[in-house]
Amino acid sequence: MKEKIRTSALLAIENELVSVKGMLNSVNDDFIAVAEKIYNSSGRLILTGIGKSAIIGNKIVATMNSTGTPSIFMHAADAIHGDLGIIQKEDIVIAISKSGETPEIKILVPLIKARGNMLVAMVGNVDSYLAKQSEYILDTTVEKEACPNNLAPTSSTTAQLVLGDALAISLLELKGFKASDFAKIHPGGALGKRMFLRVGDISVKNEIPKVNADELATDVIIEISSKRLGATAVIENGMIIGVITDGDIRRMIEKTPEFTKLKATEIMSTKPRTIEKEELVVNALSIMRENNITQLLVVDEGKYCGVIHLHDILNEGIL
Repeated sequence: MKEKIRTSALLAIENELVSVKGMLNSVNDDFIAVAEKIYNSSGRLILTGIGKSAIIGNKIVATMNSTGTPSIFMHAADAIHGDLGIIQKEDIVIAISKSGETPEIKILVPLIKARGNMLVAMVGNVDSYLAKQSEYILDTTVEKEACPNNLAPTSSTTAQLVLGDALAISLLELKGFKASDFAKIHPGGALGKRMFLRVGDISVKNEIPKVNADELATDVIIEISSKRLGATAVIENGMIIGVITDGDIRRMIEKTPEFTKLKATEIMSTKPRTIEKEELVVNALSIMRENNITQLLVVDEGKYCGVIHLHDILNEGIL
């Protein structure tokens, strides 16, 4: 049984790989013309389909929207029961169908054309009704489905998905769509946080551990423990002169039997790593990685205002 499962799965993947490779031939003059028309359009991109093609259409719409091409999915069956009103004057319509002959598509096509919208067929049969009625064809013809009965849409839907992704990426490139643009429409995701979340947004939630230069080691330990950030700034005349981490404390205990008599200035590191509160959190993470440390002192125009810890960044899902 195990070997049968392995053989079936590998054959399905191989069949779909052949189909995906076949899409290289589909990046033809029609494909380029469609990309140019969408890029130059003042309207939206409408995708429609039924069955498995409808599912692929929804995914292509999601990809288009997230990469800067405003798109809407309109189910072919719902379109002929009122949803046709989704389509506006300048919109371009891509109808997705393997056969290009489904009844819903045949009813929908003349209605779209009557409205004067540009119609594009993403179709697996270039001799079909849909293909012949469309201005451009995005050819998703496959030799066979991965299904051993050549029935269940598998290779054909993969081909649709791949060509849809290729179109979305082509438009992304034409628009000069950058990571910062992507982040603007994904503010809740990890990338959005990487592009927008600032150090001060996190550090303001933490306490502000600090000790004076002449405070004893016991006071330093209490401050670090109570603030729970693994470090404290050492302050003199309102300025940072050093930092003491829990690692510094452990090392000093090992080296100095009379540890409790030491002052903060005798324990501290004199070159603390700092970061401005307006810096991006991702930059704080880079500094921590480069220096193999877990916290940074946060400053506001040079004035100490808190600590940002690696755990804070992890909790935000930046990594």
